[in-house]
Amino acid sequence: MVKTILYFHGFASSSDSEKADILKNYISSFAKKTKLVIPDLNDNFQKAVKEIKQLIKSNEKPIAFMGSSLGGYYAAYFASINKSKAILINPAIPPLKDFDIHLGENENYSTGNKFKLTKEDMKFIRSIAFKKYTNSSNTLILLESKDEILNYIETSSYFKSSFIDIEFGGNHSYTSLGKKLRKIKNFLDI
Repeated sequence: MVKTILYFHGFASSSDSEKADILKNYISSFAKKTKLVIPDLNDNFQKAVKEIKQLIKSNEKPIAFMGSSLGGYYAAYFASINKSKAILINPAIPPLKDFDIHLGENENYSTGNKFKLTKEDMKFIRSIAFKKYTNSSNTLILLESKDEILNYIETSSYFKSSFIDIEFGGNHSYTSLGKKLRKIKNFLDI
């Protein structure tokens, strides 16, 4: 039984999101022995990875990983390393194609924090991925076909042996989350 779920938000975002609230409310309504942790990850990729490693060390195992967009990228990586279950919502995939548009100054949409991304930052974030995804049997991919940022067909191809759920329509925010809660519960066996 999963003891901890780590949920990671997307790029330039925070734990204060609609998806996070939906998951908190749903999981807390029935999973008394499973802790949901939704951290505010640092906008700096290397610091965020260190924070995730610390969260893995300090939380009860087994851990399942969840994430949206860049948070899905992190969740895929750490679930693979730990051979854990993962639920990825409109996840970013290697090699983070078109992500270079974020080089330079950025602002976190939720916190207002200003931060800068360099080519070294891009090299680092691209280094924490696998050319071929190896944790497919433990992974559920939740996609919406009208995602305006990430191509759901490319995502399906990268995660081709995983459990893939495609909702036609929607957007990058993943408007279908409320309809997928039972599927999430069943997949994580909580």
